[in-house]
Amino acid sequence: MTSTTGVIAMTAKELTQIILTKEKIFILDVRNESDFNDWRIEGENTETINIPYFQLLDGVESIMEKVPVGRTLLVVCAKEGSSKYVAEQMLDAGISQVYYLQGGMKSWNEYLQPVKIGDLKQGGAIYQFVRLGKGCLSYMIMSEGEAAVIDALRMTEIFVQFAEESGVQIKHVLDTHLHADHISGGRKLAEETRATYWLPPKDADEVVFPYAKLEEGNNITIGSTAIYMEPIYSPGHTKGSTSFIVDKQYLLTGDILFIESIGRPDLAGKADDWVGDLRTSLYHRYKQLAQDLIVLPAHFGKITELGEGGKVMAQLSELYRNNAGLNIDSEEIFRIAVSENLPSQPHAYQEIRRMNMGKITTSKEEQRDMEMGPNRCAVHDN
Repeated sequence: MTSTTGVIAMTAKELTQIILTKEKIFILDVRNESDFNDWRIEGENTETINIPYFQLLDGVESIMEKVPVGRTLLVVCAKEGSSKYVAEQMLDAGISQVYYLQGGMKSWNEYLQPVKIGDLKQGGAIYQFVRLGKGCLSYMIMSEGEAAVIDALRMTEIFVQFAEESGVQIKHVLDTHLHADHISGGRKLAEETRATYWLPPKDADEVVFPYAKLEEGNNITIGSTAIYMEPIYSPGHTKGSTSFIVDKQYLLTGDILFIESIGRPDLAGKADDWVGDLRTSLYHRYKQLAQDLIVLPAHFGKITELGEGGKVMAQLSELYRNNAGLNIDSEEIFRIAVSENLPSQPHAYQEIRRMNMGKITTSKEEQRDMEMGPNRCAVHDN
């Protein structure tokens, strides 16, 4: 952490470590109330209050009694400037140590934390990249000097750097489906590393770039130890949604199955058409798989879905016991649950879909704005 003008800058990485280790922290969020209600920083031992910046322009004395003594204090805003100003005012008001979030919520939205999920049977490992600020999860599978990246995010430099530090070369980049809530980094990462980019063809009707067809039967081998990645067609969230069984241990479910919920079928405007596919994939196809597979989704919706060290994972059999979305006996009630009373759709999701099709290009700043806010790929997210 670095200090400027007496207040201390806390990076998104440092904040991530605090949340993953479940340290206590008190956050003063000075964004507008509507922005705060839509999306905020959460953690098991994180207490947050929202007092908009404009209410603090004349001083912070009125809120001093709301700040707990002896707990790390972090001031947060959208970009950084307002939080730094408020932090300085609180320092002047007598609080001995005040932090502000460097880069604001924009930096929080983009930080990825690599977490080792486990080892592979014949050597190698699988890593999960946790994007706490957005609820996104990406994966890197490594074996014998080679790697595959699944559901890469647009911050491709993180995957490139991690691969270099791990001594592996990215050979394959795969998207489980055409994403709608965030901009995929898959094609860009494949171009940067000269890897093969795979995409389900049933999601690629409108894409304007070449890709390798991700279909059942096209097993992808990583390294000389034959770590098979078996694609499984599992439509419902999108028409082409595809899952992976990796090393006969892990089931990468994309956005069709999460730890506490299931994928929504309406982000292409075809909920009525896809709800049957969703039920078939979850209630029949996945039921036929080995129930001791470890489910690794592409998103999480709530901080409660994070386990030890930030891992988002659970055994398939456990989800069939505890996930409400997998325990709706009536097909009619299931249809209603996944097509009515859904959370609001992701911010700018139509533009994001077009971006992921290669139909439009935008600046880095525009991409940041398009992705601001929580993920809303699940049926039961609030």
